[in-house]
Amino acid sequence: MFSGIVEETAIVTRIVDENSNKHFTLKCSFTNELKIDQSVAHNGVCLTVVDIKGDEYTVTAMIETLNKSNLGLLKVGDKVNVERSMMMNGRLDGHIVQGHVDMTADCIEKIDQNGSYTFTFRYSFDREMAKKGYMTVDKGSVTVNGVSLTVCNSENDSFQVNIIPYTYDNTNFHQIEVGTKVNLEFDIIGKYIARMNSI
Repeated sequence: MFSGIVEETAIVTRIVDENSNKHFTLKCSFTNELKIDQSVAHNGVCLTVVDIKGDEYTVTAMIETLNKSNLGLLKVGDKVNVERSMMMNGRLDGHIVQGHVDMTADCIEKIDQNGSYTFTFRYSFDREMAKKGYMTVDKGSVTVNGVSLTVCNSENDSFQVNIIPYTYDNTNFHQIEVGTKVNLEFDIIGKYIARMNSI
């Protein structure tokens, strides 16, 4: 479980294809604190650490993860938002994030608000999935590339988020432009409520 509060951006240093899987090797400041089998969120995707060498660690993404997320688009040198699993003895600064990406969305607008930014994202709307909670609501929570954010101007197939300078500079939001594909995880509480109401 995660909170959607990104710790830093890790740099992709190597990508190895093995059958339908991809092994990603990354470098970040807390590699020396990681352990094999530990879960780390990468752009909001929960992946298991499978190898550690020096200041680099490796995780593996299988075909389903690659198909449902933007990880398959990563290149060596790209920055990835990373967050270690949440400690249960601290404050929940973001919201409950599982690290299970629901789908991707495309950035369709980026507006400079004289320091802060407003991003608009569009995703594939499916009425039946929306009834199960796969949607956004105004002032609700959504995870974009692993970042816990508040939804603004929610529509059936799009929503906006406002990004303060700190988040813009310290996550990979500064790399997002119109056309960039991002990972979405909808609010798990909304999914449970929608599921209970459908029974």
